[in-house]
Amino acid sequence: MRWFLVLFAVCAFTASAADISGNWKATAEGPNGSMERTFVFKVEGNKVTGETTSSVMGKSTITDRKVEGDTVTFTITGRFGDNEMKLDYKGKISSSGNEIKFTVDAGGNTIEWNAKRAS
Repeated sequence: MRWFLVLFAVCAFTASAADISGNWKATAEGPNGSMERTFVFKVEGNKVTGETTSSVMGKSTITDRKVEGDTVTFTITGRFGDNEMKLDYKGKISSSGNEIKFTVDAGGNTIEWNAKRAS
């Protein structure tokens, strides 16, 4: 009985992670105007893998990633010219599961991205 309760608790925790698998398009306002970024997420349990692409930084792999409930966190390493910069993303998934509001720590500046599931 005890193992059953432990197994049930683990399954319930895993099932509570939102499924954000698929393609997403995001926009943000930066110092030089509007920016766009795409995300491709794959979720297995509470682990997220994938990549993201922007016109400013090109393609980046998503690392240090997880989904817990309605929160997703991950890191990407972007390039600005010859400089690499780690960007830490934290997102709140909407109750519909079709929008994510991200905040990103970009070298001491905070950028807010609004992502929508692409059709």
